[in-house]
Amino acid sequence: MSSVVAQTVQVGGYRFHVRRWQESTETCRGGVSEQVCLQKPVLWLHGFMGSGNDWDAVINQCSDLPHSLAPDLPGHGKTEVLGGDESYHMAPVAEGIIQLLDRWEIESCHLVGYSMGGRLALYLALQYPTRFCRVVIESASPGLKTTAERQSRREWDEAIAHDIESTDFRAFLNRWYQQPLFASLSQHPCFPDLLERRLQNSPDLLGRSLRYMGSGQQPSLWDALNENATPILLVVGEHDSKYRRIADEIGDRHQHCQCVVIPNCGHTVHLEQAKQFINHVQRFFDELPLEYLNTECGD
Repeated sequence: MSSVVAQTVQVGGYRFHVRRWQESTETCRGGVSEQVCLQKPVLWLHGFMGSGNDWDAVINQCSDLPHSLAPDLPGHGKTEVLGGDESYHMAPVAEGIIQLLDRWEIESCHLVGYSMGGRLALYLALQYPTRFCRVVIESASPGLKTTAERQSRREWDEAIAHDIESTDFRAFLNRWYQQPLFASLSQHPCFPDLLERRLQNSPDLLGRSLRYMGSGQQPSLWDALNENATPILLVVGEHDSKYRRIADEIGDRHQHCQCVVIPNCGHTVHLEQAKQFINHVQRFFDELPLEYLNTECGD
């Protein structure tokens, strides 16, 4: 059974708070157990308003993945941003993540990202292709395709950021999770615990994250996907029609991307259907045949 420790690591302009799972106390290069050294580590990136703790239930059930890292992303959890607002943009955040891997001498690893963390994961995979072996993108997009779409989204992000900063945070969260995107999540038995974890965040820092690393600020990655050679698994929920359409388009256009639709869930697959999510992730990382996957992600 892997044990988890929480560590604070300063790299570049960040003081990252990281949850780290290792299987044993025997050490080799970089302080990782001998058994773990024979397997690829996994980097887990959470979504907006989340933290590395969001992955606890998933990682604790991944018996075949004994070395995992789950950082709090800038603006979230206990991670501190030491620079100015520019430090919240995707490019410097990605660079900070790479520096974090370098600190632990992790030359390559698997990568999992959900929603906002999925957008960051895709950016990392495309900008640093030698660092990631196989990538799982859950409920995320390569970005908006046009300048007009990004401008419209920036205006929306600004309005939401202002709402987060200026109103009662619990009331904001209640409104946020009433969106159709989260309809099935809000009915899940784990939702009250999730809501309490969200309340541990700073509304002001979440506002900065949304302004500078929201979809409106993200560069479009659609064209960059044409050059991708890293195997990518797209995971979407049956009831998440928006991201099913996006995943379907990605899968149709790019031969190294495949898609699986998880039944009876919406946007937050890893929480709503954890066992199915874990099964698909482990099979993908084990490079098992993927014929079992449903590649028809659209409606």
